[in-house]
Amino acid sequence: MKIKQVGAALAAALMLAAPSGMADSRAEAKGSSTPVVGQPAPDFEITLMDGSKVTLAQLRGQVVVLNFWATWCVPCRTELPTLDRYYAIQAKHGLKAFAITTEGSLPAYQLKALFKAMAIPAGRRIKGPYGPLTGVPTNFVIDRAGVVRYAKAGAFDLDDLNAVLVPLLAEKPPA
Repeated sequence: MKIKQVGAALAAALMLAAPSGMADSRAEAKGSSTPVVGQPAPDFEITLMDGSKVTLAQLRGQVVVLNFWATWCVPCRTELPTLDRYYAIQAKHGLKAFAITTEGSLPAYQLKALFKAMAIPAGRRIKGPYGPLTGVPTNFVIDRAGVVRYAKAGAFDLDDLNAVLVPLLAEKPPA
């Protein structure tokens, strides 16, 4: 089962974690408007682990989850496999999620097994006013019309994912 693969890969990566020598993958601020629930989402550009880039404009019409996590984060160890499996199931309904590693996480080369097992694209950095709010995990959810609908620190569980995302996935994409 894929969730077990992601959980095992995350556990292996976390065993290697140590405070020294960790990568700095913090979000880079660009612009001054921070994400506000109920307001249009500020632009962003995510650099994925393979070097490709994704912008907010490219995701218009999809429900977007930006998940900020760290290898040392205990709640992330539960949330990431759950979110990954949820994404694998809901992607066909217009869900797009990105797992963005934060400052203090292991270098990308030490996380290759985890990223290979994940369905969620892994980001190594983001340009824009996004990043952990008061801690990790932090999640931002942007609806199909590009409006921020959720912005909180704290781990999603399956009930949270369903409560936040199912109504948004049921909405029709804008014309």
